[in-house]
This record gives sequence, structure tokens and C-alpha cells, in this order.
Amino acid sequence: MDDVERTEMPGALVEEFLSCERGTRALLDELETLAIEGKHERLRERIRTFAEHSEEVFYTVALALTDSKHFFGDVEAQLGVGPADTLRELADTYQRLAEPFNIVRIEVSNDRRNPVTTLDVTTAYHAEEDVPIVAYTARSGEMDLYDCRGSPQEILQTANYLVQATNDSLEFALSENHSVNTDELSELIDRHERLESELNALRDHIDALRRKPIGDE
Repeated sequence: MDDVERTEMPGALVEEFLSCERGTRALLDELETLAIEGKHERLRERIRTFAEHSEEVFYTVALALTDSKHFFGDVEAQLGVGPADTLRELADTYQRLAEPFNIVRIEVSNDRRNPVTTLDVTTAYHAEEDVPIVAYTARSGEMDLYDCRGSPQEILQTANYLVQATNDSLEFALSENHSVNTDELSELIDRHERLESELNALRDHIDALRRKPIGDE
């Protein structure tokens, strides 16, 4: 399903929200309680249900919670200062709900489930094997998805698979004469620059290890 943000004017979404503002705020209070209590899976399911049954209102809340000046500016231009200020106040009041709403928005817009947002990483050293160990937990917001543990070369093999898959997807898009939206392309360029920086650091570490005899403490 296309992102409602791209297919409808913000004013139409906000008018739907304003027509049921009191009930929506009551729901947001309940959702915030779930967030405070740490019931993250239940919280996400409730937001998904909200998105399914009240799509326009869901998108209004989700966009407001991003605290986007562009969104607020569009609302103010179409509906006036009052509705825009109402949404700004919504963003201030329910800051705790910004991340789970954004995650569900990604799910709904891109037909995904529990997108990975962060990795919690720890490092150790296996002295008997002379091998560093990397362990990480993939997380979607406050929810743990899966754990992984491996040596640096194993972790890099996984990264290599993912980069190859990324190139395959871009090659397919180009071969079919498809475009990539501006936000995605901008983020892709930024990720590529960060990856190059990390690869440069990796090369330096590998060069240093080549000069260091095995077992030399």
C-alpha cells in the first residue's frame, strides 16, 4: 500500500483526526501506559489495529509524532495555525510513542514486519583460538528480534551477503527503468559513505594485524 503521506494532502488527514480527537487522545493515553509498562509487543499490535481501522487518523498521529516542521508547515498552510498547534502539542505530549508509531508506519507503507532499527553489539576475545568475538542483538524499537554471535570474518561474510543483495536489488531496478525516491537515494548515499569509512578503518586494522606475530601479546 502506498504511503498516505504521498497520496493525500495533509489537510484531509488532519480533518479526519480533528473529528475524533478526544477518542484518539484517549487511545494514545492507553498506548503510552503500555509503553511505560514495557509491554512493547502488545503496544505494537494495538497500533497496528489502529492503523488498520483508522488509517487517516493513524497517519496524522504518526506524522505529527515525527515532529516534522515540513508536515506542520503544510497543515498550517492548509488549515491554519490552530490545527497545526494542536498537532505540535500532540508531538510534545506523546514523545514516548514516536518510535513505535514510526515503525508501524514503515510496516504499513512498505508491507514489512518488525523492521530492524538498531543493533546492540558487544565484543569479546576467545583466547584459546586467538579470535575476537562479536555478538549482537537485532532490535526493532524496544523489541529484541534475534541474537547472533561470530568471529569477525563470519560477521563480514554476513555483511557481504547483504551488500551483494543490495546491489542485486539496485541492478534490477535499473534494468527495469525504475526510479528510487529522493529520501531513499539520499539515505543510500549516506550509508555508502559511512560504509566506505568503516572499510578504510578495517583495512588499517588488518594491515596492523599482518605486522603483528600470532600469539604476540
